[in-house]
Amino acid sequence: MSGIEKTEYSVPSQPPRREHVDPQAQQGEHEAELSLRPKSLAEFIGQPKVRDQLGLVLNGARRRGVTPDHVLLSGPPGLGKTTMSMIIAQELGTSLRMTSGPALERAGDLAAMLSNIMEGDVLFIDEIHRIARPAEEMLYMAMEDFRIDVIVGKGPGATSIPLDIPPFTLVGATTRAGMLTGPLRDRFGFTAQMEFYDVADLTKVVDRAARILGVHIDPDAACEIASRSRGTPRIANRLLRRVRDYAEVHGDGHIDLAAAQGALEVFDVDSLGLDRLDRAVLSVLVKGHGGGPVGVNTLAVAVGEESSTVEEVCEPYLVRAGMIARTGRGRVATAAAWRHLGLTPPDHALGMHLSEEQD
Repeated sequence: MSGIEKTEYSVPSQPPRREHVDPQAQQGEHEAELSLRPKSLAEFIGQPKVRDQLGLVLNGARRRGVTPDHVLLSGPPGLGKTTMSMIIAQELGTSLRMTSGPALERAGDLAAMLSNIMEGDVLFIDEIHRIARPAEEMLYMAMEDFRIDVIVGKGPGATSIPLDIPPFTLVGATTRAGMLTGPLRDRFGFTAQMEFYDVADLTKVVDRAARILGVHIDPDAACEIASRSRGTPRIANRLLRRVRDYAEVHGDGHIDLAAAQGALEVFDVDSLGLDRLDRAVLSVLVKGHGGGPVGVNTLAVAVGEESSTVEEVCEPYLVRAGMIARTGRGRVATAAAWRHLGLTPPDHALGMHLSEEQD
């Protein structure tokens, strides 16, 4: 027990809250997001390749007077896949019908939705990689032939009734394109890969959101919020709302650099966008295990979180930021992680020699 007491980290009594920098949509956030979402491709900030390619697909279909090909939007959460589906329907002047993969548990669930579709409508399925297999197999025929077979009855007396459906455009969104089956992926005529945003584009996102919210913000304050938003517009908008609260409580509502920095410090979002859980993982890895390698289950126990949370929510950004590396033996802290914690990295730290050459 004495050895445990001497370690420099401890298990927190409660899991660290990370709602501010979690790219997943939070409960009760839909209305706030809806007011900030752009309504057209021209208003959409960032993703220039996706906007140009999608514009060609939609304009070509309009010129020919046909329904556009089915669209697959792939990328991490919070980058605007749902917003893009709304823009597609808006650009086409049609209705948008929304559902999610987990909600389509049976083929009948999908059949009920498809039977109500009108010609030219856009059907948006979020997290389409989680759709149940029976519904997915029905979707094949609907996407290709605009027809579904509805099974009536059970057992030997079951009858298949063909049902024609009007031409429609399916927009599927996924955060895990690798989990899509080959037959489903091949039926999409256009696939777009959404990329993380740079600070310049995120600053524009913050400026636009501030105008919509009626908030006065200085350019350097907008840039500060953008630089801590982990390349994700949803996080940028969320942090802006928290900074607005801080500015209204501690000032006159005007957001300057000091207000932005003070608010982000209160909400435990550091200069790189890391929160308490991110820093706890790095601290365990560096201070508790000398930089690793350490298994993800060990890290999760040390910070008081589920291993899936550490692996799916925390790790992706730390890897992208160059703080940790995944190896066959476990997670390893890089020289950048040591420095971010204010420590001198050892000579064997990953990336140590590369950083010295850059210096």
